[in-house]
Amino acid sequence: MIRFDCHAHVYDHLAPVTGARYVPSEKALLTQWLAHQEKAGLSGGVIVQVSFLGTDNSQLLQALSALDRRRFAGVAVTALDVDEADLQALAESGVTGLRWNLVAGATLPDPAEPTVARLIARLRAFGMHLEVQLESPRLAGYLPVLAALPVPVVIDHLGLPRAEAPVEPWIDALEALPARDGLYVKISAPYRASSDPRPHLDRLLALLPGDRFVWGSDWPHTRHEAQAGYDGLLTEAAARIDDAAAVGALYRLGAA
Repeated sequence: MIRFDCHAHVYDHLAPVTGARYVPSEKALLTQWLAHQEKAGLSGGVIVQVSFLGTDNSQLLQALSALDRRRFAGVAVTALDVDEADLQALAESGVTGLRWNLVAGATLPDPAEPTVARLIARLRAFGMHLEVQLESPRLAGYLPVLAALPVPVVIDHLGLPRAEAPVEPWIDALEALPARDGLYVKISAPYRASSDPRPHLDRLLALLPGDRFVWGSDWPHTRHEAQAGYDGLLTEAAARIDDAAAVGALYRLGAA
């Protein structure tokens, strides 16, 4: 059973950072997202910082301030050297994790580097998790690094599959790991993959317990607004998993 939309973006004004890869033409209002949730019979969800706003989490925080913290949380984006006080303020505002968007050749943070190590230690101290968006071929090589981190790691958008099932680089790497205890997968955004991600679900569910999965709408489907619907993969997820344990562990949410 799926109770929460664990990946959506909310913004009421467009203020892109310099160099943003894509800027939508329409706002994504909180009231619109809540209406989608109500129609889908969901209990709440998670607002994820949208890429074109960079590290300015102000609109995310404004939206969270109007919501029930028992049913809604946030995932922010910060610099690797974010100040401890700023990270604490995010945590106190309902942010339960940070997102690393590492697609398109972005540099992969090295946990052995002092700045990154300090950030990971702070995430652990605040009980926060890390969410990673990375294409499957690069994720395959980075996965052992992520699996060794002392915080939960959410693999975004099913790991952005690049191959037809049953072959998939990052899932092959997942299978080869000696331990997978801190890894979670977000079932979302099939249109962002190069191949249909649905056939990979069987294999993922054989490698990870059912309580390591959450679902996300990826609303408002930036770059793919014309082809995507709010309930993408919801039916598949609802038939296969129960998200209660995962949303509790990652976002500290519970159904009303």
